[in-house]
Amino acid sequence: METTVARGEATEDQFTGAIEKQTSKTPSSVFLGLALGSMAISAMLKISGKNNWALFVGQWAAPFLIMGNYNKMVKQHGSDATS
Repeated sequence: METTVARGEATEDQFTGAIEKQTSKTPSSVFLGLALGSMAISAMLKISGKNNWALFVGQWAAPFLIMGNYNKMVKQHGSDATS
């Protein structure tokens, strides 16, 4: 069973395109900085004994890195194979 999408078979809506047009202007280092910052803040919260807040803020690192990865892929490949 063929499960790949050929060029031009799938398109994104205008809303997604508008978001990607704006977010692609953000340097990838911003997302890396946010991830490292959340880990540093989490460590400081852990040291100060605020364990629940440390866990909450520490879990932000992964989503920031995922958003950075998505941002990088949009910059390289775009979201729409035909545009």
